[in-house]
Amino acid sequence: MKSGFVGIIGRPNVGKSTLLNNILGEKIAITTDKAQTTRNVIRGIYTSYDKEDTDNESLLYPEPKAQIVFIDTPGIHKAKNKLGSIMTQSAINTFKEVDVVLFLVDGSPDKGKGDLFIADMLKGLETPKFLLINKIDEMDPEEFKSTYDAYDEMGIFDRIFGISALKGTHVEGLIEAVTDELEEGPMYFPGDMITDHPERFIVSEIIREKLLMYLQDEVPHGVAVEIERFHEVYKQKNNNEYADLVEISAVIYCERKTHKGIIIGKQGRKLKGIGKSARLEIEALLGTKVFLELFVKVKENWRESDIAIANFGYGDRD
Repeated sequence: MKSGFVGIIGRPNVGKSTLLNNILGEKIAITTDKAQTTRNVIRGIYTSYDKEDTDNESLLYPEPKAQIVFIDTPGIHKAKNKLGSIMTQSAINTFKEVDVVLFLVDGSPDKGKGDLFIADMLKGLETPKFLLINKIDEMDPEEFKSTYDAYDEMGIFDRIFGISALKGTHVEGLIEAVTDELEEGPMYFPGDMITDHPERFIVSEIIREKLLMYLQDEVPHGVAVEIERFHEVYKQKNNNEYADLVEISAVIYCERKTHKGIIIGKQGRKLKGIGKSARLEIEALLGTKVFLELFVKVKENWRESDIAIANFGYGDRD
């Protein structure tokens, strides 16, 4: 079988997490219309099999054809604080750790300096580099052609694809092209595993996603979520034990007292809305009922604190 690691890089809010979720067919990375939604490096595990083997009912354990570990990275941007610097550096570090780099853009390089800055960093990289022009469903043919030609003339990229990360357009062909670039290798994870992140992490990210969706302006970028309690309550039925309820207690940290009031809202309505929206998605993820408690605390300027940033789990993972 073929196996390897593939990095997904690009500016903030170009669709990297949306692409990862589409490839996996499940949501493991949060997505919003706000820049810098992704703070951690997130690994998504894609395992493929030959269709003949999966259709053969006599094969209980079909042999996988390939296993690709896609690495979704924070958007590369000009950092305004220590957290931003750590996020950008963790994305850049990915360049040297993967077998293929996917550089995602959503328009021509003359849209801004961000894409040109990343392209320049990729020039001396010997790793295969694919440019992905996202949101082609929103482009007319002339716009796509001019964007394609502008990047092609740079002479940096081995392949250029037009895709829609949201709708899945040409994503299947992209996966095939990535697989062709990989060498024979081991199976790094079980075939039914789609991420190496624990459930607690995904739960905290779901809560943060709802905060990003419910809040406006600067407040969302100054919040962090910490899971204080994750307790499964088990019941027995027909001598089988199963989780009947998951009790979750989470703390939302913000940087200012005024932000705390905004998050809670009048008579606690905003926090209740955030909690309800998060609980419904967490229940779908865990497949059981969830009791979710949310608390809001102030930790001033935590994005400039090395200790706070590390305690919240931001930065490269071992």
